[in-house]
Amino acid sequence: MSARSLPVAEEWFRAVRVDDAITVIDEPHVHPFLRANIWHIRGSTGDVVIDCGLGVVPLRPAFPELLGGDPTLLLTHAHLDHMGSAHEFDSRWAHPLEPVAAPLPGTLDARALAATLGMGPVTDPSMPELFIDAVPFESYRPGDYRLRPAAATRALSDGMRIDLGDRALSVLHLPGHTPGSVAFYDEQNAALFSGDVIYDDELLDELEGSSVPDYLSSLARLRELPIDTVHPGHGPSFDGGRLHELIDAYTRGK
Repeated sequence: MSARSLPVAEEWFRAVRVDDAITVIDEPHVHPFLRANIWHIRGSTGDVVIDCGLGVVPLRPAFPELLGGDPTLLLTHAHLDHMGSAHEFDSRWAHPLEPVAAPLPGTLDARALAATLGMGPVTDPSMPELFIDAVPFESYRPGDYRLRPAAATRALSDGMRIDLGDRALSVLHLPGHTPGSVAFYDEQNAALFSGDVIYDDELLDELEGSSVPDYLSSLARLRELPIDTVHPGHGPSFDGGRLHELIDAYTRGK
């Protein structure tokens, strides 16, 4: 679909409340390849947001009840679909190996992005010309999209504990998809916010900065943790049994 023929979306974001503490937000008019989950976790002493979507339009004004205070943004990595709205947050935490202050150029053009990420020529016939099927407002021009740099205000490190009062998140440095990819582990609730380390689809391990040996080590580490629920960077959440199936399938394939 060409940019000229794109309809105007009635709403750009959608939000689903998972439980009393967790809400997931995504962008339904973004192609699934770049439609990333935005996780809001409400704590008794503070809130965090894990990743922040593509940044086609401002995120925080769309959810003043969730994001109108001063939540801390936790970035799993520096790809455009996970840090597009990072510049909207005052407190931005990321691993030092993730180039959030100078990320790879962003684009909504599928073939241009594939070249930027090191994916090679696009041969999948299901891949669209543009990664959006609507525009947020009539005058929006997809070609003007840019990923804005957003330097980290604090460095994340493996084993770091993020205290939210009634729950805590432990930082897991899990390279493979990118050198500084991290996940956030809620040990009390046996829940993992995995970013792009693991999700229920083909894992991307041939991008710029990816490493299959690192990926194998990271997934082996996850395999040993008691995890009941995975809240991934893309797609629906799944249970620990499915996590093991995905890890085992990836490992056999390598």
